[in-house]
Amino acid sequence: MSTRTVQRAASSGVTAPSGADPLWWRSAVIYQIYIRSFADGNGDGTGDLAGVRSRLPYLRDLGVDAIWFTPWYASPLADGGYDVSDYRAIHPAFGDLAEAEALIAEALALGIRTIIDVVPNHISSEHPWFQAALAAGPGSPERERFWFRGGEQMPNHWVSNFQGETWTRTADGEWYLHLFTPEQPDLNWNHPDVRREHEDVLRFWFDRGVAGVRIDSAALLVKDPELPEVPDNPGPGEHPNTDRDEVHDIYRSWRAVADEYEGTRVLVGEVWMPDTKRFADYLRPDEMHTAFNFDFMARPWNAEELRLSIDTMLAAHAPVNAPSTWVLSNHDVTRPVTRYGREDTSFAFATKRFGTPADLELGTRRARAAALLTAALPGSLYIYQGDELGLPEVDDIPERQDPMHYRSNGVDPGRDGCRVPLPWSGTTAPYGFGSGGTPWLPQPGDWGPLTVEAQEADPASMLSLYRAALRIRRSVAVLGGEDFAWVDSEPNVLAFARGGGFVSVTNLSGASVRLPASTELLLSSAPLENGLLPTDSTAWLRTQH
Repeated sequence: MSTRTVQRAASSGVTAPSGADPLWWRSAVIYQIYIRSFADGNGDGTGDLAGVRSRLPYLRDLGVDAIWFTPWYASPLADGGYDVSDYRAIHPAFGDLAEAEALIAEALALGIRTIIDVVPNHISSEHPWFQAALAAGPGSPERERFWFRGGEQMPNHWVSNFQGETWTRTADGEWYLHLFTPEQPDLNWNHPDVRREHEDVLRFWFDRGVAGVRIDSAALLVKDPELPEVPDNPGPGEHPNTDRDEVHDIYRSWRAVADEYEGTRVLVGEVWMPDTKRFADYLRPDEMHTAFNFDFMARPWNAEELRLSIDTMLAAHAPVNAPSTWVLSNHDVTRPVTRYGREDTSFAFATKRFGTPADLELGTRRARAAALLTAALPGSLYIYQGDELGLPEVDDIPERQDPMHYRSNGVDPGRDGCRVPLPWSGTTAPYGFGSGGTPWLPQPGDWGPLTVEAQEADPASMLSLYRAALRIRRSVAVLGGEDFAWVDSEPNVLAFARGGGFVSVTNLSGASVRLPASTELLLSSAPLENGLLPTDSTAWLRTQH
Protein backbone atom coordinates (compact mmCIF):
# COMPACT_ATOMS: atom_id res chain seq x y z
CA MET A 1 0.00 0.00 0.00
CA SER A 2 1.29 3.46 -0.81
CA THR A 3 2.10 5.93 1.99
CA ARG A 4 -0.68 8.13 0.66
CA THR A 5 -3.20 5.35 1.19
CA VAL A 6 -2.15 4.66 4.77
CA GLN A 7 -2.42 8.34 5.69
CA ARG A 8 -5.81 8.80 4.05
CA ALA A 9 -7.29 5.65 5.55
CA ALA A 10 -6.12 6.73 8.99
CA SER A 11 -7.36 10.33 8.71
CA SER A 12 -10.76 9.44 7.28
CA GLY A 13 -11.45 6.56 9.64
CA VAL A 14 -12.03 4.20 6.70
CA THR A 15 -10.38 0.81 6.81
CA ALA A 16 -9.18 -0.40 3.45
CA PRO A 17 -10.79 -3.59 2.13
CA SER A 18 -9.04 -6.64 3.44
CA GLY A 19 -6.41 -8.27 1.28
CA ALA A 20 -7.38 -11.67 2.69
CA ASP A 21 -9.42 -12.51 -0.42
CA PRO A 22 -7.72 -10.90 -3.43
CA LEU A 23 -10.04 -12.78 -5.80
CA TRP A 24 -13.28 -11.69 -4.13
CA TRP A 25 -14.45 -10.01 -7.34
CA ARG A 26 -14.40 -13.16 -9.47
CA SER A 27 -17.59 -14.58 -7.95
CA ALA A 28 -19.01 -11.61 -6.03
CA VAL A 29 -22.70 -10.77 -5.80
CA ILE A 30 -22.91 -7.04 -6.47
CA TYR A 31 -26.05 -5.01 -5.81
CA GLN A 32 -26.62 -1.86 -7.87
CA ILE A 33 -27.96 1.17 -6.02
CA TYR A 34 -29.56 4.05 -7.88
CA ILE A 35 -29.39 6.43 -4.94
CA ARG A 36 -32.31 8.71 -5.81
CA SER A 37 -34.66 5.72 -5.69
CA PHE A 38 -33.29 3.42 -2.99
CA ALA A 39 -34.29 4.99 0.34
CA ASP A 40 -34.98 8.54 1.50
CA GLY A 41 -33.40 9.27 4.87
CA ASN A 42 -34.40 12.92 5.33
CA GLY A 43 -37.96 12.87 3.99
CA ASP A 44 -37.52 15.18 1.01
CA GLY A 45 -38.65 12.64 -1.59
CA THR A 46 -35.17 11.90 -2.95
CA GLY A 47 -33.10 8.89 -1.95
CA ASP A 48 -29.85 9.69 -0.18
CA LEU A 49 -26.86 8.24 1.65
CA ALA A 50 -28.65 8.39 4.98
CA GLY A 51 -31.34 6.19 3.49
CA VAL A 52 -28.77 3.70 2.22
CA ARG A 53 -27.03 3.61 5.61
CA SER A 54 -30.33 2.84 7.31
CA ARG A 55 -30.93 -0.09 4.94
CA LEU A 56 -27.48 -1.70 5.08
CA PRO A 57 -28.83 -4.53 7.29
CA TYR A 58 -31.30 -5.33 4.50
CA LEU A 59 -28.43 -5.71 2.05
CA ARG A 60 -26.50 -7.84 4.50
CA ASP A 61 -29.52 -10.11 4.96
CA LEU A 62 -30.00 -10.30 1.19
CA GLY A 63 -26.50 -11.75 0.97
CA VAL A 64 -24.57 -9.37 -1.28
CA ASP A 65 -20.79 -8.97 -1.31
CA ALA A 66 -20.61 -5.44 -2.68
CA ILE A 67 -22.78 -2.47 -3.57
CA TRP A 68 -22.29 -0.40 -6.70
CA PHE A 69 -23.50 3.18 -6.63
CA THR A 70 -24.51 5.09 -9.72
CA PRO A 71 -22.95 8.59 -9.55
CA TRP A 72 -23.33 10.27 -6.17
CA TYR A 73 -21.24 13.33 -6.99
CA ALA A 74 -22.08 17.01 -7.30
CA SER A 75 -24.08 17.34 -10.52
CA PRO A 76 -26.91 19.35 -12.10
CA LEU A 77 -28.58 15.95 -12.71
CA ALA A 78 -29.18 16.65 -16.39
CA ASP A 79 -28.64 12.90 -16.91
CA GLY A 80 -29.29 11.38 -13.53
CA GLY A 81 -25.83 12.25 -12.20
CA TYR A 82 -23.88 11.08 -15.23
CA ASP A 83 -23.03 14.74 -15.74
CA VAL A 84 -20.44 15.22 -12.99
CA SER A 85 -19.42 18.72 -11.91
CA ASP A 86 -17.14 17.71 -9.00
CA TYR A 87 -15.84 14.19 -8.31
CA ARG A 88 -14.61 15.17 -4.85
CA ALA A 89 -17.97 16.32 -3.53
CA ILE A 90 -21.25 14.49 -2.94
CA HIS A 91 -24.44 15.92 -4.43
CA PRO A 92 -26.06 17.87 -1.56
CA ALA A 93 -29.38 16.08 -2.13
CA PHE A 94 -27.61 12.82 -1.27
CA GLY A 95 -25.43 13.94 1.66
CA ASP A 96 -21.81 14.96 1.98
CA LEU A 97 -18.33 13.49 1.82
CA ALA A 98 -18.23 12.61 5.52
CA GLU A 99 -21.44 10.63 5.13
CA ALA A 100 -20.05 8.79 2.10
CA GLU A 101 -16.96 7.85 4.10
CA ALA A 102 -19.15 6.66 6.97
CA LEU A 103 -21.25 4.57 4.59
CA ILE A 104 -18.17 2.92 3.07
CA ALA A 105 -16.91 2.02 6.55
CA GLU A 106 -20.27 0.81 7.87
CA ALA A 107 -20.89 -1.35 4.82
CA LEU A 108 -17.43 -2.87 5.10
CA ALA A 109 -18.07 -3.70 8.74
CA LEU A 110 -21.00 -5.79 7.50
CA GLY A 111 -18.82 -7.52 4.92
CA ILE A 112 -20.02 -5.37 2.01
CA ARG A 113 -17.55 -3.59 -0.25
CA THR A 114 -18.35 -0.38 -2.14
CA ILE A 115 -17.95 0.23 -5.88
CA ILE A 116 -18.52 3.70 -7.33
CA ASP A 117 -19.22 5.02 -10.82
CA VAL A 118 -16.83 7.15 -12.86
CA VAL A 119 -17.88 8.82 -16.10
CA PRO A 120 -14.67 9.48 -18.04
CA ASN A 121 -16.12 10.24 -21.48
CA HIS A 122 -17.57 13.57 -20.41
CA ILE A 123 -18.25 15.95 -17.55
CA SER A 124 -21.02 18.41 -16.76
CA SER A 125 -21.25 21.65 -18.69
CA GLU A 126 -21.22 23.26 -15.24
CA HIS A 127 -17.85 21.72 -14.35
CA PRO A 128 -15.21 24.43 -13.68
CA TRP A 129 -13.13 23.18 -16.60
CA PHE A 130 -15.90 23.68 -19.12
CA GLN A 131 -16.96 27.00 -17.68
CA ALA A 132 -13.35 28.15 -17.94
CA ALA A 133 -13.22 26.92 -21.54
CA LEU A 134 -16.32 28.93 -22.46
CA ALA A 135 -14.93 32.04 -20.79
CA ALA A 136 -11.46 31.73 -22.33
CA GLY A 137 -12.68 31.67 -25.92
CA PRO A 138 -11.45 30.14 -29.18
CA GLY A 139 -7.87 28.93 -29.38
CA SER A 140 -7.37 28.95 -25.60
CA PRO A 141 -5.54 26.21 -23.67
CA GLU A 142 -8.71 25.67 -21.63
CA ARG A 143 -10.58 24.51 -24.73
CA GLU A 144 -7.94 21.91 -25.55
CA ARG A 145 -9.34 19.69 -22.79
CA PHE A 146 -12.48 19.28 -24.92
CA TRP A 147 -13.40 18.97 -28.59
CA PHE A 148 -13.98 22.52 -29.79
CA ARG A 149 -14.03 23.29 -33.50
CA GLY A 150 -14.81 26.38 -35.59
CA GLY A 151 -16.67 26.75 -38.88
CA GLU A 152 -20.12 27.63 -40.11
CA GLN A 153 -21.20 23.99 -40.22
CA MET A 154 -20.91 21.42 -37.45
CA PRO A 155 -17.74 19.34 -37.91
CA ASN A 156 -19.56 16.06 -38.64
CA HIS A 157 -22.89 14.29 -38.29
CA TRP A 158 -22.20 11.79 -35.57
CA VAL A 159 -25.42 10.64 -33.88
CA SER A 160 -25.86 11.08 -30.15
CA ASN A 161 -26.31 8.06 -27.89
CA PHE A 162 -29.49 9.86 -26.84
CA GLN A 163 -30.47 10.58 -30.47
CA GLY A 164 -30.01 13.89 -32.26
CA GLU A 165 -26.85 15.83 -33.10
CA THR A 166 -23.59 15.66 -31.18
CA TRP A 167 -22.41 19.26 -31.66
CA THR A 168 -23.63 22.42 -29.96
CA ARG A 169 -22.58 25.93 -30.99
CA THR A 170 -21.32 28.39 -28.41
CA ALA A 171 -22.00 32.12 -28.32
CA ASP A 172 -18.61 32.83 -29.92
CA GLY A 173 -19.40 30.58 -32.90
CA GLU A 174 -17.36 27.48 -32.07
CA TRP A 175 -18.86 24.01 -31.76
CA TYR A 176 -18.23 21.50 -28.97
CA LEU A 177 -18.72 17.73 -29.06
CA HIS A 178 -21.09 15.79 -26.81
CA LEU A 179 -21.89 12.15 -27.56
CA PHE A 180 -24.74 12.40 -25.06
CA THR A 181 -26.55 15.65 -24.14
CA PRO A 182 -25.28 19.22 -24.65
CA GLU A 183 -24.92 19.35 -20.86
CA GLN A 184 -22.27 16.59 -21.10
CA PRO A 185 -19.30 17.89 -23.15
CA ASP A 186 -16.85 15.17 -24.19
CA LEU A 187 -13.33 15.32 -22.80
CA ASN A 188 -10.24 15.17 -25.00
CA TRP A 189 -8.29 12.18 -23.71
CA ASN A 190 -5.23 13.22 -25.68
CA HIS A 191 -4.75 16.02 -23.15
CA PRO A 192 -2.47 15.21 -20.18
CA ASP A 193 -4.67 17.16 -17.75
CA VAL A 194 -7.57 14.83 -18.47
CA ARG A 195 -5.54 11.70 -17.82
CA ARG A 196 -3.91 13.11 -14.69
CA GLU A 197 -7.19 14.32 -13.23
CA HIS A 198 -8.92 10.96 -13.57
CA GLU A 199 -6.02 9.08 -12.03
CA ASP A 200 -6.16 11.53 -9.12
CA VAL A 201 -9.91 10.91 -8.79
CA LEU A 202 -9.30 7.15 -8.59
CA ARG A 203 -6.75 7.65 -5.81
CA PHE A 204 -9.08 10.07 -3.99
CA TRP A 205 -11.74 7.38 -3.66
CA PHE A 206 -9.43 4.38 -3.24
CA ASP A 207 -7.86 6.28 -0.34
CA ARG A 208 -11.30 6.38 1.24
CA GLY A 209 -11.75 2.62 1.11
CA VAL A 210 -13.67 2.19 -2.12
CA ALA A 211 -13.11 -1.33 -3.46
CA GLY A 212 -13.60 -0.59 -7.14
CA VAL A 213 -14.94 1.64 -9.88
CA ARG A 214 -17.48 0.98 -12.60
CA ILE A 215 -16.46 2.79 -15.78
CA ASP A 216 -19.33 4.33 -17.70
CA SER A 217 -19.28 4.21 -21.52
CA ALA A 218 -15.79 2.79 -21.31
CA ALA A 219 -15.21 2.33 -25.05
CA LEU A 220 -16.00 5.92 -26.06
CA LEU A 221 -13.12 7.93 -24.60
CA VAL A 222 -10.75 8.17 -27.56
CA LYS A 223 -11.75 9.96 -30.78
CA ASP A 224 -10.09 10.16 -34.16
CA PRO A 225 -8.63 13.70 -34.03
CA GLU A 226 -9.65 14.27 -37.65
CA LEU A 227 -13.30 13.79 -36.58
CA PRO A 228 -14.36 12.01 -39.80
CA GLU A 229 -17.87 10.78 -40.50
CA VAL A 230 -18.68 7.26 -39.30
CA PRO A 231 -18.08 4.84 -42.20
CA ASP A 232 -20.81 2.42 -43.20
CA ASN A 233 -18.97 -0.67 -41.96
CA PRO A 234 -15.99 0.34 -39.82
CA GLY A 235 -13.45 -2.41 -39.21
CA PRO A 236 -12.04 -3.25 -35.78
CA GLY A 237 -10.65 -0.10 -34.19
CA GLU A 238 -11.70 2.06 -37.16
CA HIS A 239 -14.80 3.69 -35.69
CA PRO A 240 -14.00 7.38 -35.12
CA ASN A 241 -15.44 7.55 -31.58
CA THR A 242 -15.90 4.00 -30.28
CA ASP A 243 -13.48 1.22 -29.30
CA ARG A 244 -10.35 2.80 -30.70
CA ASP A 245 -7.15 0.92 -29.94
CA GLU A 246 -5.63 3.83 -28.02
CA VAL A 247 -8.27 3.51 -25.28
CA HIS A 248 -6.45 0.52 -23.85
CA ASP A 249 -3.47 2.65 -22.83
CA ILE A 250 -5.82 4.62 -20.57
CA TYR A 251 -7.04 1.52 -18.77
CA ARG A 252 -3.52 0.16 -18.39
CA SER A 253 -2.65 3.31 -16.50
CA TRP A 254 -5.80 2.99 -14.40
CA ARG A 255 -4.96 -0.62 -13.58
CA ALA A 256 -1.53 0.51 -12.42
CA VAL A 257 -3.22 2.95 -10.05
CA ALA A 258 -5.59 0.27 -8.74
CA ASP A 259 -2.70 -2.13 -8.21
CA GLU A 260 -1.00 0.37 -5.87
CA TYR A 261 -3.58 -0.58 -3.24
CA GLU A 262 -4.16 -3.60 -1.04
CA GLY A 263 -7.30 -5.67 -1.22
CA THR A 264 -7.74 -5.77 -5.03
CA ARG A 265 -9.42 -2.55 -6.16
CA VAL A 266 -11.37 -3.60 -9.24
CA LEU A 267 -12.10 -1.91 -12.55
CA VAL A 268 -15.50 -2.84 -14.04
CA GLY A 269 -16.25 -1.68 -17.57
CA GLU A 270 -19.52 -0.75 -19.21
CA VAL A 271 -18.53 -2.07 -22.62
CA TRP A 272 -21.28 -2.50 -25.22
CA MET A 273 -19.35 -4.47 -27.82
CA PRO A 274 -20.82 -7.04 -30.24
CA ASP A 275 -17.34 -8.27 -31.25
CA THR A 276 -16.46 -10.64 -28.40
CA LYS A 277 -12.73 -10.55 -29.18
CA ARG A 278 -12.72 -6.75 -28.98
CA PHE A 279 -14.81 -6.99 -25.80
CA ALA A 280 -12.33 -9.38 -24.19
CA ASP A 281 -9.42 -7.06 -25.05
CA TYR A 282 -10.63 -4.77 -22.25
CA LEU A 283 -10.15 -7.65 -19.79
CA ARG A 284 -6.52 -8.43 -20.44
CA PRO A 285 -4.52 -8.92 -17.22
CA ASP A 286 -3.18 -5.35 -17.19
CA GLU A 287 -6.51 -3.64 -17.92
CA MET A 288 -9.98 -4.10 -16.39
CA HIS A 289 -10.92 -6.93 -14.06
CA THR A 290 -14.43 -7.47 -15.43
CA ALA A 291 -16.98 -5.92 -17.79
CA PHE A 292 -20.74 -6.12 -18.02
CA ASN A 293 -22.13 -8.96 -20.09
CA PHE A 294 -24.82 -7.13 -22.01
CA ASP A 295 -25.09 -9.89 -24.58
CA PHE A 296 -26.81 -12.22 -22.11
CA MET A 297 -29.00 -9.46 -20.68
CA ALA A 298 -30.35 -8.49 -24.10
CA ARG A 299 -31.21 -12.03 -25.27
CA PRO A 300 -34.82 -13.21 -25.46
CA TRP A 301 -36.28 -15.86 -23.17
CA ASN A 302 -35.31 -18.68 -25.49
CA ALA A 303 -33.21 -21.74 -24.67
CA GLU A 304 -31.16 -21.69 -27.86
CA GLU A 305 -30.42 -17.97 -27.57
CA LEU A 306 -29.46 -18.13 -23.90
CA ARG A 307 -27.27 -21.19 -24.36
CA LEU A 308 -25.50 -19.52 -27.27
CA SER A 309 -24.87 -16.43 -25.16
CA ILE A 310 -23.54 -18.46 -22.23
CA ASP A 311 -21.19 -20.41 -24.51
CA THR A 312 -20.09 -17.30 -26.36
CA MET A 313 -19.33 -15.25 -23.28
CA LEU A 314 -17.55 -18.03 -21.37
CA ALA A 315 -15.41 -18.68 -24.45
CA ALA A 316 -14.68 -14.97 -24.88
CA HIS A 317 -13.48 -14.59 -21.29
CA ALA A 318 -11.38 -17.75 -21.20
CA PRO A 319 -8.32 -16.51 -23.18
CA VAL A 320 -7.86 -13.54 -20.81
CA ASN A 321 -8.69 -15.59 -17.68
CA ALA A 322 -11.41 -13.16 -16.67
CA PRO A 323 -14.71 -14.17 -15.07
CA SER A 324 -17.91 -13.38 -16.88
CA THR A 325 -20.55 -11.20 -15.31
CA TRP A 326 -24.25 -12.02 -15.33
CA VAL A 327 -26.94 -9.39 -15.09
CA LEU A 328 -30.64 -9.27 -15.97
CA SER A 329 -31.14 -5.50 -15.86
CA ASN A 330 -29.82 -2.17 -14.64
CA HIS A 331 -30.88 1.47 -14.33
CA ASP A 332 -31.11 1.80 -18.14
CA VAL A 333 -33.00 -1.38 -19.03
CA THR A 334 -36.62 -2.56 -18.91
CA ARG A 335 -37.34 -4.55 -15.73
CA PRO A 336 -37.23 -8.36 -16.25
CA VAL A 337 -40.76 -8.91 -14.90
CA THR A 338 -42.12 -6.69 -17.66
CA ARG A 339 -39.71 -7.63 -20.44
CA TYR A 340 -40.15 -11.39 -19.99
CA GLY A 341 -43.92 -10.94 -20.11
CA ARG A 342 -43.88 -9.33 -23.56
CA GLU A 343 -44.13 -10.96 -26.94
CA ASP A 344 -40.57 -9.80 -27.69
CA THR A 345 -38.57 -10.74 -24.60
CA SER A 346 -35.25 -9.38 -25.87
CA PHE A 347 -33.97 -5.89 -25.06
CA ALA A 348 -32.80 -3.13 -27.38
CA PHE A 349 -32.89 0.62 -26.80
CA ALA A 350 -34.01 1.21 -30.37
CA THR A 351 -37.23 -0.77 -29.94
CA LYS A 352 -38.48 0.71 -26.64
CA ARG A 353 -41.93 2.18 -27.20
CA PHE A 354 -44.97 3.21 -25.17
CA GLY A 355 -47.94 0.90 -24.88
CA THR A 356 -46.13 -2.41 -25.32
CA PRO A 357 -48.36 -4.97 -23.54
CA ALA A 358 -46.94 -7.33 -20.95
CA ASP A 359 -48.30 -10.36 -19.09
CA LEU A 360 -46.83 -9.64 -15.64
CA GLU A 361 -47.79 -13.04 -14.22
CA LEU A 362 -45.87 -14.78 -17.00
CA GLY A 363 -43.06 -12.24 -16.73
CA THR A 364 -42.75 -12.81 -12.99
CA ARG A 365 -42.59 -16.58 -13.46
CA ARG A 366 -39.82 -16.20 -16.02
CA ALA A 367 -37.96 -13.58 -13.98
CA ARG A 368 -37.88 -16.01 -11.04
CA ALA A 369 -36.47 -18.73 -13.28
CA ALA A 370 -33.94 -16.31 -14.78
CA ALA A 371 -32.80 -15.23 -11.31
CA LEU A 372 -31.81 -18.80 -10.42
CA LEU A 373 -30.31 -19.44 -13.86
CA THR A 374 -27.98 -16.44 -13.64
CA ALA A 375 -27.08 -17.04 -10.00
CA ALA A 376 -25.90 -20.56 -10.89
CA LEU A 377 -23.52 -19.49 -13.66
CA PRO A 378 -19.76 -19.11 -13.05
CA GLY A 379 -18.57 -15.56 -12.48
CA SER A 380 -19.91 -12.49 -10.71
CA LEU A 381 -23.60 -11.68 -10.38
CA TYR A 382 -25.16 -8.20 -10.52
CA ILE A 383 -28.59 -7.44 -9.09
CA TYR A 384 -30.30 -4.13 -9.85
CA GLN A 385 -32.24 -2.73 -6.90
CA GLY A 386 -35.85 -3.84 -6.95
CA ASP A 387 -35.34 -6.88 -9.15
CA GLU A 388 -35.17 -8.92 -5.96
CA LEU A 389 -38.68 -7.61 -5.24
CA GLY A 390 -40.01 -8.46 -8.70
CA LEU A 391 -40.86 -4.84 -9.47
CA PRO A 392 -42.36 -4.26 -12.93
CA GLU A 393 -41.49 -1.42 -15.28
CA VAL A 394 -43.68 1.61 -14.58
CA ASP A 395 -45.17 2.87 -17.84
CA ASP A 396 -47.63 5.54 -16.71
CA ILE A 397 -45.30 8.26 -15.40
CA PRO A 398 -47.01 11.61 -16.06
CA GLU A 399 -43.91 13.83 -16.07
CA ARG A 400 -40.87 11.99 -17.34
CA GLN A 401 -37.39 13.31 -16.54
CA ASP A 402 -35.06 11.20 -18.64
CA PRO A 403 -33.28 13.06 -21.49
CA MET A 404 -33.59 9.92 -23.63
CA HIS A 405 -37.33 10.58 -23.74
CA TYR A 406 -37.10 14.26 -24.61
CA ARG A 407 -34.32 13.95 -27.19
CA SER A 408 -36.44 11.38 -29.04
CA ASN A 409 -39.30 13.91 -29.25
CA GLY A 410 -41.30 11.74 -26.89
CA VAL A 411 -41.10 8.55 -28.95
CA ASP A 412 -38.76 6.67 -26.58
CA PRO A 413 -40.23 6.13 -23.09
CA GLY A 414 -36.77 6.60 -21.64
CA ARG A 415 -35.49 4.98 -18.48
CA ASP A 416 -37.64 6.49 -15.73
CA GLY A 417 -39.82 3.37 -15.62
CA CYS A 418 -37.07 1.26 -14.04
CA ARG A 419 -35.97 4.04 -11.68
CA VAL A 420 -39.14 4.46 -9.61
CA PRO A 421 -38.40 4.57 -5.84
CA LEU A 422 -38.44 1.25 -4.00
CA PRO A 423 -41.38 0.17 -1.81
CA TRP A 424 -40.29 -0.79 1.71
CA SER A 425 -43.44 -1.05 3.82
CA GLY A 426 -47.12 -0.16 4.11
CA THR A 427 -49.96 -0.38 1.64
CA THR A 428 -49.92 3.10 0.10
CA ALA A 429 -47.30 5.36 -1.44
CA PRO A 430 -44.59 6.23 -0.56
CA TYR A 431 -44.44 2.69 0.91
CA GLY A 432 -41.80 3.56 3.50
CA PHE A 433 -39.44 5.03 0.92
CA GLY A 434 -39.27 8.21 3.00
CA SER A 435 -40.99 9.85 5.93
CA GLY A 436 -42.49 12.90 4.29
CA GLY A 437 -41.88 14.32 0.85
CA THR A 438 -43.47 13.09 -2.33
CA PRO A 439 -41.06 10.71 -4.14
CA TRP A 440 -39.25 12.31 -7.06
CA LEU A 441 -40.91 9.78 -9.38
CA PRO A 442 -44.45 8.56 -8.56
CA GLN A 443 -44.99 5.00 -7.36
CA PRO A 444 -47.92 2.87 -8.58
CA GLY A 445 -50.89 2.48 -6.29
CA ASP A 446 -50.79 -1.33 -6.41
CA TRP A 447 -47.28 -1.92 -5.03
CA GLY A 448 -48.40 -2.82 -1.50
CA PRO A 449 -47.87 -6.58 -2.03
CA LEU A 450 -44.40 -5.89 -3.46
CA THR A 451 -42.93 -4.10 -0.43
CA VAL A 452 -40.01 -5.57 1.46
CA GLU A 453 -42.24 -5.83 4.53
CA ALA A 454 -44.88 -7.87 2.69
CA GLN A 455 -42.39 -10.14 0.96
CA GLU A 456 -40.38 -10.89 4.09
CA ALA A 457 -43.53 -12.47 5.52
CA ASP A 458 -44.10 -14.61 2.42
CA PRO A 459 -41.81 -17.62 1.92
CA ALA A 460 -42.98 -17.86 -1.72
CA SER A 461 -42.10 -14.23 -2.57
CA MET A 462 -39.46 -13.04 -5.01
CA LEU A 463 -37.43 -11.61 -2.12
CA SER A 464 -37.48 -14.94 -0.28
CA LEU A 465 -36.33 -16.67 -3.47
CA TYR A 466 -33.40 -14.28 -3.91
CA ARG A 467 -32.36 -14.63 -0.27
CA ALA A 468 -32.47 -18.41 -0.47
CA ALA A 469 -30.53 -18.44 -3.74
CA LEU A 470 -27.77 -16.18 -2.44
CA ARG A 471 -27.55 -18.18 0.78
CA ILE A 472 -27.01 -21.38 -1.22
CA ARG A 473 -24.62 -19.65 -3.61
CA ARG A 474 -22.48 -18.60 -0.67
CA SER A 475 -22.62 -21.94 1.15
CA VAL A 476 -22.01 -24.26 -1.85
CA ALA A 477 -18.30 -23.87 -2.53
CA VAL A 478 -18.41 -24.95 -6.19
CA LEU A 479 -20.64 -21.99 -7.04
CA GLY A 480 -17.71 -19.71 -6.26
CA GLY A 481 -15.50 -21.61 -8.70
CA GLU A 482 -15.29 -21.84 -12.45
CA ASP A 483 -16.30 -25.44 -13.20
CA PHE A 484 -19.07 -25.59 -15.79
CA ALA A 485 -20.38 -28.35 -18.07
CA TRP A 486 -23.64 -28.79 -19.96
CA VAL A 487 -25.75 -31.78 -19.00
CA ASP A 488 -27.79 -33.73 -21.55
CA SER A 489 -31.39 -32.59 -21.39
CA GLU A 490 -34.65 -32.47 -23.27
CA PRO A 491 -35.14 -29.88 -26.03
CA ASN A 492 -35.50 -26.27 -24.80
CA VAL A 493 -34.10 -27.15 -21.40
CA LEU A 494 -30.85 -25.65 -20.08
CA ALA A 495 -29.12 -28.03 -17.71
CA PHE A 496 -25.56 -27.69 -16.47
CA ALA A 497 -23.32 -28.94 -13.68
CA ARG A 498 -20.96 -26.83 -11.59
CA GLY A 499 -19.00 -29.62 -9.92
CA GLY A 500 -19.48 -31.18 -6.51
CA GLY A 501 -22.80 -32.66 -7.59
CA PHE A 502 -24.53 -29.29 -8.15
CA VAL A 503 -26.86 -29.14 -11.16
CA SER A 504 -29.08 -26.31 -12.43
CA VAL A 505 -32.03 -27.03 -14.74
CA THR A 506 -34.11 -24.34 -16.48
CA ASN A 507 -37.20 -25.40 -18.40
CA LEU A 508 -38.01 -23.09 -21.31
CA SER A 509 -40.12 -25.68 -23.12
CA GLY A 510 -43.89 -25.68 -23.30
CA ALA A 511 -44.38 -28.67 -20.97
CA SER A 512 -43.21 -29.97 -17.60
CA VAL A 513 -40.00 -32.02 -17.69
CA ARG A 514 -38.38 -34.73 -15.61
CA LEU A 515 -35.44 -33.79 -13.46
CA PRO A 516 -32.18 -35.78 -13.59
CA ALA A 517 -32.34 -39.05 -11.71
CA SER A 518 -30.80 -39.47 -8.24
CA THR A 519 -30.92 -35.79 -7.37
CA GLU A 520 -32.07 -33.85 -4.33
CA LEU A 521 -33.93 -30.56 -4.77
CA LEU A 522 -32.15 -27.59 -3.19
CA LEU A 523 -34.34 -24.78 -4.51
CA SER A 524 -36.80 -24.13 -7.31
CA SER A 525 -38.35 -20.98 -8.74
CA ALA A 526 -41.78 -22.67 -8.83
CA PRO A 527 -43.24 -25.70 -7.05
CA LEU A 528 -42.68 -29.03 -8.75
CA GLU A 529 -45.77 -30.66 -10.27
CA ASN A 530 -45.87 -34.37 -9.45
CA GLY A 531 -42.09 -34.34 -9.33
CA LEU A 532 -41.80 -32.55 -12.69
CA LEU A 533 -40.29 -29.11 -13.31
CA PRO A 534 -42.99 -26.89 -14.82
CA THR A 535 -42.42 -24.64 -17.80
CA ASP A 536 -40.58 -21.33 -17.25
CA SER A 537 -38.96 -22.60 -14.06
CA THR A 538 -35.50 -23.36 -12.70
CA ALA A 539 -34.46 -25.98 -10.18
CA TRP A 540 -31.18 -26.32 -8.29
CA LEU A 541 -30.27 -29.90 -7.53
CA ARG A 542 -27.59 -31.93 -5.78
CA THR A 543 -26.78 -35.40 -7.00
CA GLN A 544 -27.14 -38.17 -4.45
CA HIS A 545 -24.34 -40.68 -4.12
